Amino acid sequence: MKIYTKKGDSGTTSLLGGARVPKHHLRIEAYGTVDELNSHIGMIRDLNTDKNVHEILLNIQDRLFTLGSLLALGKEDSKIKLPKLNEEDVKYLENEIDKMEEDLPEMRNFVLPGGHQLVSATHIARCVCRRSERSTVHLSEVHKVDELIIRYLNRLSDYLFVLSRKFTKDLKVDEIPWQPKKS
Repeated sequence: MKIYTKKGDSGTTSLLGGARVPKHHLRIEAYGTVDELNSHIGMIRDLNTDKNVHEILLNIQDRLFTLGSLLALGKEDSKIKLPKLNEEDVKYLENEIDKMEEDLPEMRNFVLPGGHQLVSATHIARCVCRRSERSTVHLSEVHKVDELIIRYLNRLSDYLFVLSRKFTKDLKVDEIPWQPKKS
């Protein structure tokens, strides 16, 4: 099987189920941003040395593939059987956030992203996750989208923020609070 089909040369692509839509379609934007996020999570996994976090990130990447396939489904009444996102997936992220927060200092300010490549990569993933969430919310205004997808993305961005703080602490780099300049 060749990787290229030439079917997209005209600026359209296929959704799951076969419907062709423009490559700028809201559905393509939503699942394309999830795909981008998944790649950033892979980068974090590659930079990370914590085996527990490695396993959590693999789980998240699996969930993102599921989420992307659900967003790529062209018809809401399709007979295509896809894996499901579950309430337990959101709860899993919440539990991991709670575990990490037990060992972190209380937040008193916004923090400036950076300090180490791993911390920065995690903040970039958080930002892409927020964009993915916005794209999915936009899609949901036009097409039916399971609200669990939006909740998962919202919780995932929270997880990534807390993970960046964990990495900051583990790597012993400074967490720089944002101090607005007085005019």
